Amino acid sequence: MRLMNVYDAVDALAPFALSREYCDTYGAYDNSGIMLDCGEEVTGVLCSLDLSHAAVAEAKRTGSNVVFTHHPAIFRPVSALRAGEPLTECARAGISVLSAHLNLDCAQGGIDEELMFGLGGSGGKLMHRLTDGGYGRVFRVHEETLAAFSERVRARFSTERLAVYGDRPVGKVASFCGAGMDEDSVAFALAEGADTFVSSDGKHHLIAQLVQHGVNVVLLTHYAAENYGFIRFAEILKNQLKGTPVRTFTDERLL
Repeated sequence: MRLMNVYDAVDALAPFALSREYCDTYGAYDNSGIMLDCGEEVTGVLCSLDLSHAAVAEAKRTGSNVVFTHHPAIFRPVSALRAGEPLTECARAGISVLSAHLNLDCAQGGIDEELMFGLGGSGGKLMHRLTDGGYGRVFRVHEETLAAFSERVRARFSTERLAVYGDRPVGKVASFCGAGMDEDSVAFALAEGADTFVSSDGKHHLIAQLVQHGVNVVLLTHYAAENYGFIRFAEILKNQLKGTPVRTFTDERLL
C-alpha cells in the first residue's frame, strides 16, 4: 500500500472536494491533502489530531510511517524548515504526513456532525450547507438542567476543562466544532432560537453577547471538541484499510 491509497480511503469518507467547496462558497482558507510524501510502502498509519512531537514519537515507537492528522501539518506557506520541528523529524524518519481539515469537519460522519451526536442531538439545521455535508448546527436535545448537561458533556468528551456560562435549562443547542465561535455562528444561534451555544476558543465579546441574550455558553477545549469525532473517524478508516495497522494517538494534556 502507498500513501495515495490512504489518501483515497480518506477521500472516500471525507471528500477533499468539500474543503475546496467550503473555501469557494464561504470565503475560507484551507490546506488539506498530502503534506509530506516520503515514497515508502505504508507500514502503519497513526491518527493524531495534530502533528506534534509526541505524535511523531508515537509513530516511531509503533512503526507507523504515515501520520494522518486533522489540523494541517502545513497550513500557511512556509519559507523555511528547521531541525527539531515535527515535520522535519518526519522527513528524516521517512514518515509521510496526510491532513484532512475542513473536509473532515464538514463531511457526513465528520467532526462537526460527531460533535452534535456527542451532545445528544441529531438532524437539525445547518449554518453552512455543502453538497454533501456542512458546518454548524442547531438541534433539539432531551431537556435537562445546564448543570446536568455540562456533566454529561464532561463525561462524553473525557474532559474536565469546561467553561460554562448561564443558568437556563438546555433544550435547543447550537454547536460548532473547533474555533467555531464567531459573529456568524453567534448570529445563527440567536436567529434559530438556541438556548445553549457549544464550541471552543471563545472570545469575550461574543460570550458576553450570548449571555446578554440569555443563551448558555459551554466551551470545550478545541482538542476535546474535535478529538471526539476524529477518533471515531479513525475507526472507520481502520475498516477501510484492512491489513494495514491503523492506530490512534490522544494527547491527554490537551483534553
